[in-house]
Amino acid sequence: MTNRPDLPPEIARRRTFAIISHPDAGKTTLTEKFLLYGGAIQMAGQVRAKGEARRTRSDFMKMEQERGISVSASAMSFDFDGHRFNLVDTPGHSDFSEDTYRTLTAVDAAIMVIDGAKGVESQTRKLFEVCRLRDLPILTFCNKMDRESRDTFEIIDEIQENLAIDVAPASWPIGVGREFIGCYDMLHDRLELMDRADRNKVAESVKMDGLDDPKLADHIPADLLGKLREEVEMARELLPAFDRQSFLEGHMTPIWFGSAINSFGVQELMKGISEYGPAPQPQNTAEREIAPEEKAVTGFVFKVQANMDPKHRDRVAFVRLASGHFERGMKLTHVRTKKPMAVTNPVLFLAADRELADEAWAGDIIGIPNHGQLRIGDALTEGEALRFTGIPSFAPELLQSVRATDPMKAKHLEKALMQFAEEGAAKVFKPMIGSGFIVGVVGALQFEVLASRIEIEYGIPVRFEGSQFTSARWVAGPKDKVEAFVNANKGHIAQDHDGDMVYLTRLQWDIDRVARDHPELRLTATKEMMV
Repeated sequence: MTNRPDLPPEIARRRTFAIISHPDAGKTTLTEKFLLYGGAIQMAGQVRAKGEARRTRSDFMKMEQERGISVSASAMSFDFDGHRFNLVDTPGHSDFSEDTYRTLTAVDAAIMVIDGAKGVESQTRKLFEVCRLRDLPILTFCNKMDRESRDTFEIIDEIQENLAIDVAPASWPIGVGREFIGCYDMLHDRLELMDRADRNKVAESVKMDGLDDPKLADHIPADLLGKLREEVEMARELLPAFDRQSFLEGHMTPIWFGSAINSFGVQELMKGISEYGPAPQPQNTAEREIAPEEKAVTGFVFKVQANMDPKHRDRVAFVRLASGHFERGMKLTHVRTKKPMAVTNPVLFLAADRELADEAWAGDIIGIPNHGQLRIGDALTEGEALRFTGIPSFAPELLQSVRATDPMKAKHLEKALMQFAEEGAAKVFKPMIGSGFIVGVVGALQFEVLASRIEIEYGIPVRFEGSQFTSARWVAGPKDKVEAFVNANKGHIAQDHDGDMVYLTRLQWDIDRVARDHPELRLTATKEMMV
């Protein structure tokens, strides 16, 4: 890291990160408070508050608003503390994990939100592992401290043990549940007090000279103060001090305590990102590593969202810029088709509101409206043929066949399914024998989401039915061997939307048998989304 040149100031002030958590840990509320402090929204409204005006700004799909869960990852940009924050919201629901995994390829850091009462939950663990694979720096926010929560040391121990990462307290909670009155900022020796009366008010901060400052007694009841001094002393002895280098390498996470719904601790966390978070990092391609300060513009598509505006059948490709200074109207080469593409109407997102982006820099995330030319994994460059690596596509764990309840609409259904496949919302397989399609997803809730979206966006009522197959594997190997295998197993073969061969199986036994009888073939559960 040390011998890299300084980044241009516009790139150096970018902070691109995602928020990951288990469902219900309070991620949507935290996202909303970020936007509130970043000046992107005037009033923070709860997900289920009265009136459309107060809907959470990052959840724009009808089903998300009804259920109060974030289903699709969206990106938002705003300024805070002299930095440009690009926040990528990820679905916390385990059924949407694939979308989240891909989102994590487009960010430089992640904020892990955990619930003070529940600690590390299963979904958090899964997402955390993806961060580890990419050595992403992680900041932890322990939320809901204003409710009954667990002992602070216990929470920290659990993170260290479960996730095998060092935890350095950035703040320390004072009191718990009803008695929670604020935190002591261990990095700056400040007292942060919470105002319970007004949830949108910024907490007041009192500068202290360490924990022996007599002014502390004016703000904290004696019993809590004694406990605070004792705990902080223990924490300083037992837990590692914050080390930025270790954090940037992904070995240590600083932890802040707070309550997002009471707007408490959020600003300290945001300052932590601007002060310690990584600037845009180099990105890997099959050919070479791309440094953000390079002059030529490069970027890759990590997500495609169809029908963000139901009135126009548009698709927006979310592109993470890896290098350069992008200006509106630029001609970029679409590497997969080798065709030039004039990017005339790129957008920056503030939740579902968008504004035209006149310029963007490495680290930014822009949306490019298109009619299906751009797919997940596509590279855009100023001419160089690059293929970005590490954007995964996973084999679905659940398969169902789908048909339109009105047979006249079968053709339209095919079009709708292809759009969802390109968006990465589901895998769509066309079996070689028989009509109809088999749809594969990672979690059962996705079938409901698909059925609801096909009906709302395309006006086609559909029925999902059980399929005889339980899993799918991509088939790779020498061309003649693959063809012979396909001809011998037609009843099990389908094509995905890219035209790649897929072997559909009923039992693990089928997969083992193919491995035994056809050693020259590879059956894989993931495929790199490369061009």
